[in-house]
Amino acid sequence: MKIIRIFLLISLAISHIISVSAQAIRDSVIVIMETEEGNIRIVLFTENAPVTCANFLKYIKETGNQGSEFYRTVTMSNQPGKKVKIEVIQGGFNLKNVDTSKIEPIPLERTNITGLSHRDGTLSMARSDPDSGCTEFFICIGDQPSLDFGGERNTDGQGFAAFGQVVSGMDVVRKIQNKPADGQALTPPVKIFRIIPEK
Repeated sequence: MKIIRIFLLISLAISHIISVSAQAIRDSVIVIMETEEGNIRIVLFTENAPVTCANFLKYIKETGNQGSEFYRTVTMSNQPGKKVKIEVIQGGFNLKNVDTSKIEPIPLERTNITGLSHRDGTLSMARSDPDSGCTEFFICIGDQPSLDFGGERNTDGQGFAAFGQVVSGMDVVRKIQNKPADGQALTPPVKIFRIIPEK
């Protein structure tokens, strides 16, 4: 009887995970990030993380997709002194044609609220303090639970705002991660030609 009960609980948990994932895919926007190393196809979870997704899409429109780039690579070997290590590539929007006086940080959509987590290929909003995310973003290489709410990468324990997932092009992400770098600074940065909604 106990074994049957455990089996039923596991089955219910799996069904819940599948339904949440299916819902997240339905309530989404897909974009293509065209880089000089190849294309990265990303689903944005607009239902789970509406504020962060809207912010990302706003800067795609406002920057005109000119001059955005990946400029940072974080590997297991280039973060000395960090007790909790991660693997990501980080990029940002070109603000040359944006009125920077109107730039405002957005509230942090914590993963314990959105139901998302930092897995291999997760797109997330970079930040310093909580509620300071704005124009910088990163993509995870490998699962990174230390970046979720309650994770230990940041001492504040608030985590980062996961808001998208790479659905194809992780080979491009890994290629960018392994390009030449001075410390964590890619030399040179990798250009993002444009980010466009998939038709």
